Amino acid sequence: MGSNKRRGSESNNNNTKNVDDWLPITSNRTAKWYYSTFHNVTAMVGAGVLSLPYAMSQMGWYWGGVVLLTSWVVTLYTLWQMVEMHEMVPGKRFDRYHELGQEAFGEKLGLWIVVPQQLAVEIGVNILFMVTGGQSLKKIYDTACPTCRPLRTTYFIMMFGTVHFFLSHCPNFNSISFVSFLAAVTSLSYSTIGWGASVHKGISPDAEYGPRASTQIGRMFNGFQALGEVAFAYAGHNVVLEIQATMPSTPEKPCKKPMWKGVIGAYIIVAICYFPVAFIGYAAFGNTVEDNILISLEKPAWLIIMANAFVVIHVIGSYQNLTLSKGLKFAPSTMLRATVRTVYVALTLFLGMTFPFFGGLLSFFGGFAFAPTTYFICIFIGVLLMVLAPIGALRHLILQGKDYKFYS
Repeated sequence: MGSNKRRGSESNNNNTKNVDDWLPITSNRTAKWYYSTFHNVTAMVGAGVLSLPYAMSQMGWYWGGVVLLTSWVVTLYTLWQMVEMHEMVPGKRFDRYHELGQEAFGEKLGLWIVVPQQLAVEIGVNILFMVTGGQSLKKIYDTACPTCRPLRTTYFIMMFGTVHFFLSHCPNFNSISFVSFLAAVTSLSYSTIGWGASVHKGISPDAEYGPRASTQIGRMFNGFQALGEVAFAYAGHNVVLEIQATMPSTPEKPCKKPMWKGVIGAYIIVAICYFPVAFIGYAAFGNTVEDNILISLEKPAWLIIMANAFVVIHVIGSYQNLTLSKGLKFAPSTMLRATVRTVYVALTLFLGMTFPFFGGLLSFFGGFAFAPTTYFICIFIGVLLMVLAPIGALRHLILQGKDYKFYS
């Protein structure tokens, strides 16, 4: 009887090891501390930074500044907590967000609580990346050839999505480290171009800094939407444990030390990217700024083309693929990985083409999906964001959708 138990335990351990070796985040634990920096920058700095001037225009100078700074501090604190919890149980590493949930709520309940949130985060952010990549490609086309025949945004989203059918089959995080490093560099580059081009343009003669909405109700809903946009900009915690999982760790040298070192570097870059874009972009355009600052900018043309090209590179590097093979007890295989990733890319591509509403989607997923995974450790703030932001976003999506024609 005892030998049967031992054989069963060994079999389970071997199965777990096989899955760990097969999954992209645990198949290679050789990452350095600076991998943490650019992986975290890639995960966090993306489409969200482009909407910060628009969020400022919905909240105004005072509340906009307060919300941006508070979010920077709160999310750094919650990220620190996650880094500490990665190895809080001696001899065990929580490599995935749902494993932490299972430790807190139990084997089954933990999955039901965490996995739906993770799915919403992954699908939501990748739909938005499809929209962002397509819009940036279209902006490049329109700016480079203003006299050329106009093409539908749908076509450019399809072009962007095609790239991911190939990149999604990379075996692990470290195998795309160069892409992730390039994405981190380009995020800093297009953020700098965003505020630099705004400085070059100067303050518009007709720039106004009053409320965008003419009614009190409209201002309230705009404020709710802005909270979701800021929440999305500071998201990225859903892959923190996965990033830390790629690092070697021993009792003498726990991985939390190099991970935290990398996180500090990442958050310095986040501050350099976010605050100048938000404040200078809002100052330049006032309450007429678009929900994507790069869409508002027109000159110099070559610089705008470069900035949008950087956005495309960055969101390619940021696009994450989620496989639940360990949680769902699938047998690991090359065919399963290829099928899951291909279907996943196809799904997000289809939804991005069908609902290409940048500002509304960003705010909705920022509140509904990212608040639970980023802010919930600060319970009050997390619940408030999850309730209020989707309300404002849904109103915005309804207003946008009134005159929208599908696949236009």
